[in-house]
Amino acid sequence: MPIYEYRCASCDRSFEALMRPTDDGARCPHCDSSAVTREMSTFAARSHNGNGAAAAAQAIANSGTRSGGCCGGGCGCN
Repeated sequence: MPIYEYRCASCDRSFEALMRPTDDGARCPHCDSSAVTREMSTFAARSHNGNGAAAAAQAIANSGTRSGGCCGGGCGCN
């Protein structure tokens, strides 16, 4: 099951949800609103030398497009 990142329109908080393809939709765990939008997610990749996650993190850091809290994800740290 994939983990999706969402932002709540009611309380403006980000959260992650583990969703099945058959699930109806996510609800905000903070205010229980169903007015949520799915956000773009970052991902980790694995290279042949086993250093893909570090390379992906470095690419994000170098791109200057990082957004959303201290880690750039929707972990709720912002």
